[in-house]
This record gives sequence, structure tokens and C-alpha cells, in this order.
Amino acid sequence: MSTLVIVESPTKARTIRNYLPAGYRVEASMGHVRDLPQSASEIPAAVKGETWAQLGVNVDADFEPVYVVPKDKKKIVTQLKEALKDVDELILATDEDREGESISWHLYQLLKPKVPTKRMVFHEITQEAIKKALKDCRQIDEQLVRAQETRRILDRLVGYTLSPLLWKKIAWGLSAGRVQSVAVRVLVTRERQRRAFHEGTYWDLKASLSKEKTPFASQLVTLAGTKIANGSDFDATTGQITAGRNVLLLNEDQAVALKERLTGKTWSVSDMEERPVTRKPAPPFTTSTLQQESNRKLRLSARDTMRVAQNLYEQGYITYMRTDSVHLSDQAIAAARSCVEKLYGQQYLSPQPRQYTTKSKGAQEAHEAIRPAGSSFRTPQETALGGRELAVYDLIWKRTVACQMADSRQTQITVQLQVEDAGFRSSGKRIEFPGYLRAYVEGSDDPEAALEDQEVILPNLKVGDHPNCTELEAVGHETQPPARYTEATLVKTLESEGIGRPSTYASIIGTIIDKGYAHLVSNALIPTFTAFAVTDLLEKHFPDIVDPSFTSKMEQTLDDIATGEAKWLPYLQQFYLGEKGLETLVRERESQIDATKARTVELENLDAKVRIGKYGPYIEVVNGEGVITASIPKDLTPADLDPKQVEVLLRQKITGPDQVGRHPETGEPIYVKIGAYGPYVQLGDKTDENPKPKQASLLKGVTPETVTLEMAVGLLALPRTLGVHPVTGGKIQASLGRFGPYVVHDQGKEGKDYRSLKAADNVLTITPERALELLAEPKKGRSSTNSKSKAALRELGTHPEDGEAINIYDGPYGPYIKHGKTNVSIPEGQTVENITLAEALNLLAAKASTGKSTRKTSKSTSSKSKSTAKSSTTAAKKKATET
Repeated sequence: MSTLVIVESPTKARTIRNYLPAGYRVEASMGHVRDLPQSASEIPAAVKGETWAQLGVNVDADFEPVYVVPKDKKKIVTQLKEALKDVDELILATDEDREGESISWHLYQLLKPKVPTKRMVFHEITQEAIKKALKDCRQIDEQLVRAQETRRILDRLVGYTLSPLLWKKIAWGLSAGRVQSVAVRVLVTRERQRRAFHEGTYWDLKASLSKEKTPFASQLVTLAGTKIANGSDFDATTGQITAGRNVLLLNEDQAVALKERLTGKTWSVSDMEERPVTRKPAPPFTTSTLQQESNRKLRLSARDTMRVAQNLYEQGYITYMRTDSVHLSDQAIAAARSCVEKLYGQQYLSPQPRQYTTKSKGAQEAHEAIRPAGSSFRTPQETALGGRELAVYDLIWKRTVACQMADSRQTQITVQLQVEDAGFRSSGKRIEFPGYLRAYVEGSDDPEAALEDQEVILPNLKVGDHPNCTELEAVGHETQPPARYTEATLVKTLESEGIGRPSTYASIIGTIIDKGYAHLVSNALIPTFTAFAVTDLLEKHFPDIVDPSFTSKMEQTLDDIATGEAKWLPYLQQFYLGEKGLETLVRERESQIDATKARTVELENLDAKVRIGKYGPYIEVVNGEGVITASIPKDLTPADLDPKQVEVLLRQKITGPDQVGRHPETGEPIYVKIGAYGPYVQLGDKTDENPKPKQASLLKGVTPETVTLEMAVGLLALPRTLGVHPVTGGKIQASLGRFGPYVVHDQGKEGKDYRSLKAADNVLTITPERALELLAEPKKGRSSTNSKSKAALRELGTHPEDGEAINIYDGPYGPYIKHGKTNVSIPEGQTVENITLAEALNLLAAKASTGKSTRKTSKSTSSKSKSTAKSSTTAAKKKATET
């Protein structure tokens, strides 16, 4: 008996193939094989004339979806149909969540198998799990499919109904989405809070003390029995002390006078408190917490985290990575406890096995938390992983093992000190037993180093002691605006509010950035002026769409549909076609929305208008000379646009750019200007004879006001030639690029070798010796998932011509052969195990010759590309993001 097993990806197929008996053939569907139309060209001719055709959902016939096979999936479907002809049984083994169930259902509908068909599910790819799954096959869960289909239709209705409205009223290419728009509003609300924020200033005293040669610090907390004001006592909207707070606000003069009065006086310990504290380990990872911790520790985006986790799952290293559950199987608990006992000792093992339960009602995506796969956990060192894959696996392994470790026992110490009428406080922490902290500390890469950071050692003090004050200083503080969201904190907020599902957060945040609603700067998500305009429009005219509580209730209803507690059709009818349904609202409001107002962002305390234009945001003011506009630089955030910034931008337009002087050699004027990409210097005027005068961006941290003539001349002289490399004789230069200042070594045929400058280096003054030091450092790759940093699946040998290695690696589209910079896929029918060096050489030679001929004919195909560009653009205009 022969059986066809269908999974989503080639990697998953290869891994599963190892655990199936003879007679089983495993093929990949490459994800979804059928979906709603993504462009006008995909809409079937039979329905093209219907009013609902662009939606891809017949809202007049019980919201019947129109499913099509995308062009790039037709070949795959044909291959799967051919494979099905030669087997006696079909097993659909896609992922165990709602989306996986939906893929299996679509495969069944398309392939129309005439042989017995089963649905196989598993949450890890190990021999034991696959054998068990084969025995426990079931039928497709129609209820789960219906829930996913409802979710898909709902997202389509929101995206394809609201997005065209945004195109008409604000700007082409924008999108709205059921979850996406709420997430954007969350970012915009925080930026509004930052605009409304008023800084408060306060002063206090900091003392450096010692007892028996052990130093410790202490902070002023009271004066004459009254609490000293700190940051938490200020109202962020006024910059003043919050009404009703009985605190003493010190200014600089008062703090300095107090310091002088207390200097040389006797210090006494007035009170001491030691309080034992027990800390328990965090539960194992869910999709959301993995994304958060990966962003904090590894600086990986949610999208990259999920991509890496998907690879780890498909290779059999971890359990399924889309899950809301913190539950661990008995097998996993036993494996984790075995690791603890073996690596850390019995004393670090929790007395009883720890089992975690998920509080969220919607936690139904998978049976277990994310953990290392198998009945015994491979340590990170025992895997063949590298780069990002190793880092993420290490994170998952540590978190899972730590959850079965003993509690951490600590002692919190508070010491109250008195000097005249001033009260000071010192706080310390002593770790009595590290427990799980020995293996895992949230937000820290190195548990050992984190343990040291967590301890604050105080000397052996008792009431009545008189420590020695070695230094007393007055310290000024400014209150800080609310922090912008990072990917980690946004994911945490969305989950706590019940907005969307964690499995979709990665794609949602990716869409927000791709669509220009936010910029990711130093791990912070900064909303753009376009995000403000879109949020303003939706808040005024479609408040429910961006209301977190409304979206959360919608999410709950979708979960209820999955369990049969709610009916899908009445819900869709009410949401879209009801008296206050989305279709009705859009039809009513479209004529009421003024496009000029929709493109205008109203900001508090700003007379100038901010508008969204074809080429980005700009400011507009009206004076005696008429309307004046100026582009807003891309790095100027909504929270930072104030009247002073507006004045600088407009002055350049009204009076012309500031001149810092004339070039000492050419005599040409040098201007400081502000453009869409920030401030820069320009040599000479733009004329017909000189249409592109030389320009150079300012260095990081340099403002237009602080530019000197010497600095401007130096910037315009870039790149600077520093000399030649002592080994190769190649030229070494320093310059300024897209990612900041750098040095480059021209190695001739070998290419160019770049290194970024460190914070202490200056591109205008860096020496040849320093450049050589930087070039001697190992180069840091932008991606650690390339073939150089990960282990080869198989090493075939060396090339007879150049002696370079020929290896087989695992790539996103399956295994491939690599030699130098040439990659070639393994042909269909061949496997990693049976391909020979001779066959690899033939494939590489064929690829090389094809590459040469392709380059020669690239010009002849350009006209064809141009002719299809117009139709592609037309198709793109029909597409809207739906998440």
C-alpha cells in the first residue's frame, strides 16, 4: 500500500520523510494553494462583472467566497494531482492550527481524492510524535475550517472596503485592517501623549558612603519629615506636581544649599529592614512571549523570530511555534527536569514538577507551549545550529529548562539613614540561592553576569552605626515622556487587550512598517504623519474599527464560532450589511469626508498645517506672500515637530539657506540646507551649468546650527583617501554612507572590504593606522542565517579548478549546492544523500553558462518588462492589505 503525505514546506517534508515507513511519499504544497483573488487579473471571468467581484466574496449570497489558485501555485497543484494518481491513500499533514486546518481543507477541495483521506496532526516533528500521529489520524475539522474562513472573509471585508477609501481621501497605497488599524492607533496614541508631555525638573541629593571600607550609595527621600518630590509626583500634561501630592520640590539653589549645610555632619543608621523574597520562574514560551523576549534579548523583529522558529520546527528542533498555551506535556516536564538535574544538580530542581495553565479563553492554537522537541532535550551545544537559529533555540531551551528549576531566594534590604533633619535611603539585594536564575534571566543574555548585576551589596550595618560620607552631590533630574513602543511592548499590549492573535502579530507589525505607518529606529516603533492622518480619519468616521474593546469582542466572537457557540453567517451579515454595518457606513461617510481635511494632520500648539502629499508630509503656512510649504525631513517625528522646528524649515524657503562660508579653494558658497532626508551641506548654487551641486549629509549628532566651515569642507571632500594597504597595496578610504561613516579597502578583483566606524571615531579625522585596526577586525554579517554561518547538510569535496569547497546547504526553497558565489538547486528526483561530486560539478557548470547568457540577453528583455509593468501596476491597484 502506498500513501501520499502532503505538508506545507520542503524542509518539513524532508524531516518527516525520515520518520515514515517505506511506501510513504511526502510532498510540499508550498503553503496555501488556494485563496481569495489578490488582483483584478485573478478574478474569474464568470463573476468579473458583479458588483462584489473585487471583494472576492459574494456578500449577496451568504458571503460565499470566490477561491482561485494563484498563478505561481498552478504547477504545484498539477504535481500533487499527478502524485495522487499512484497512491492508495492520502494524508493531509499540515500544521495543527486553524490555518493549517484550512490549508488541508483547500487541498481536499482542489485535489478531489478518490482514495481514503485522513488528517494527521502533530506539534513536534520527532520519530515518536510522527508514529503516534499516524495511529491517531482524524477527519478534517469542518468547524475549525469555518472559523478560519470567517476570519479570512472578515479581514477581506474590512481591508477591501476601507483601503480604497484611504486611497481616495489621503494617499494611494495605504491600507486599513481589522487588527492593523488598531495597532497603528496604539502607536499614534502614545505619540500624542509624547506631544502633550511637559517636562518637569526636580533636584535631590546623592551620597557616597562607606562602612569598614565597603562603599554604598544613598538617596535623599525626606526633609524635615516631608517627602522629597521625584518623577512619579509630576503631571505629564502640565510638568507640575500633581494636585494633592504633599511633597517638597527642591530647585537647584535649594539642593546646593542643603548639600553645603549637611557636609561634614554626622550620619546615623536610623532603621533597617530585611525582607525575604521568593521569585518563581516564568512559564515556557508562547508565540507572544517568544516574540517579546527575542526582541528584547536578540533584537530580532517579530517577523524574523517567527521565520527562524518556523525553520527550527520544520527541522525537528522545537515544537509548533504558533501557540497560546503554556502547558507542557508530562514527557516535556520529565525531559526538562532531567536537564536540570544533569547540568545544575539536584538542589536546583523544583521540589515538585511545575505545570502551567493558560488563563486566556482563546488559548486553543496548539496543545503545548514552545519547547525543545522530543522526549529528551538536546542542549544548544549538541545541535548543529548556528547564527540566529542557535540563538533562538538557546532562548527556548533555557526558558523551558528554567521553568522546572527551584525558586530564587533573595533578601531585600532597606536602610534608613539620618543626617540632621534629612532622611536618606539605601537599598540592597542579596541572592541567598539563585535557583532558576542560574539558567535564565528575562531580558539578559548571560545568566551569570545577570546574577552579579542583580545583587546590590551593602556593608554589615545596624541601627546606631555612623557610616562615613565620602561625597555628597546635588543632582538634577528631568521627567521623561512615555516611552515609544518597541515590537516587544506592542506585542504585549495587543495580547493583553485581546486584539488579534499572537500568530498574526509578526505579519501585522511587518505591514505597519512596510506601508509607512511606522519607522523602526533603535528598536522603537515611531508612527509617521501618515499614521496620524489615517488614525484621525478612522477615529472620526469609523470609531469601532479602531476601538480596542470592539476589536477584542470581535476576536472573542471569532473564537466562539470555532467552538460552535456563535453562528458565523448572522455575525457577518450584521457586521457588513446591517443598518450600522461597514458597507452602509462607508457609503454614507464617503461623501462627507473632505479629502483636503483628511490629508491634514492637526497638531496641538502648532499654527502651521501638516499635510500628507504625494511625495510625503509637508508643512504649510499662509503669510503676506501667500502659501508657503516645506517638506518635513523623514527623521523628524510627530512628537518633535514644534514651532521652532517649523520656523527653521520655513526660513530656508523664505530667506534661502544659511551660508556657513566659502570654500577656501574654489570660493564657492557652502550652504546648510534641510531636505526630506535631514540636514546637509551643499557646495555652490544649483544652476543650468551646475544642475547637481555636490552635497553631503551631516554627521550624526551634528545640527545645522553647529556646522562650521571646516566641518563642511571636510564633509564635501569625502571620500577621504587615507593611503594604501600594506599587504595588498589597495586604496583605503573613509566616507559617509547610508548606514553611517565607514572605511573601505579596495581589494581589486576580490571586491571591497567595508567596516563601520565606532562611536569614538570621526570620519573627518580618522588616521590610516586606525583604519587598518578596524579592517583587521572580523566582519559582522547582517544575517547570520547564510550558508557561511550555518552547517552544511553535506560536504561533497573541493572544486578541481580553484580548490574551493562544494557543499550542500538547506535554503528557504529546499537544499542547494554552493560553490563560491554560485548556488544551484538540487534537481527533482535527486536527494541530498545520493548526489555525487561529479553531478554537482556538471550542475554548477550548467548554471554558470546559463548565467552568462542571461546577462547578455537582459537588455533585449527589458522592453518586454516595460510592457508588462503597466498591467502589473493596474493589478496592484486592486490589491489592499487585509490584516
